[in-house]
Amino acid sequence: MKIGTGSSGHGNGPIIRVVEPTSRTNSGGFECCFVRCCTCIHLQFLRTWPGILKVLETVISGLIQSLLINYGLRYSATIGTAFEGALTTSSACFLTSSVLLVCYIVSEKSYRLVRGSLFEMLFNGLSCFMYLSSTTYLAFATKIFLWPMYVITPGFDVYPAMTAAYLMSGVVGLVHGADAYFSFRQLAAQR
Repeated sequence: MKIGTGSSGHGNGPIIRVVEPTSRTNSGGFECCFVRCCTCIHLQFLRTWPGILKVLETVISGLIQSLLINYGLRYSATIGTAFEGALTTSSACFLTSSVLLVCYIVSEKSYRLVRGSLFEMLFNGLSCFMYLSSTTYLAFATKIFLWPMYVITPGFDVYPAMTAAYLMSGVVGLVHGADAYFSFRQLAAQR
């Protein structure tokens, strides 16, 4: 509500103008037949850099986990603790990133509260470190233990799958690093 004086200057008293508050229906949902539907959904998040990074983190982590389980599980004893470290990292980061992604899409308030928090920055920083360390170890174990089997055995599909897994782990580690940087900037801007 705005209060102002009359334009005539005769002291007629205050003029009260009712100003409509910004409608929440314009900030969420999607257009369907000239009507905005599902206004509780915060799809605009997916058009921002943090949204794109969060989708990339979730999708790539899911792909890494799938490769590790479908191809590497049979050879986990051969690969050793490098496999366990990569699987633990991808599982933990996939679960947390997917939960955060769903929360950010469903609730704009959750996005505003959690995105600029210390949790988001620490999670992404720790995920970056875990992915980059596990990819180094998995790359070493893949080259040492699986490369000779790949050269000798025709149709040995584990080596290419584990190579793809550690390459994608390096990429998603860098994505988490970028997300940690954006989270830090947002946290610093709030203080």
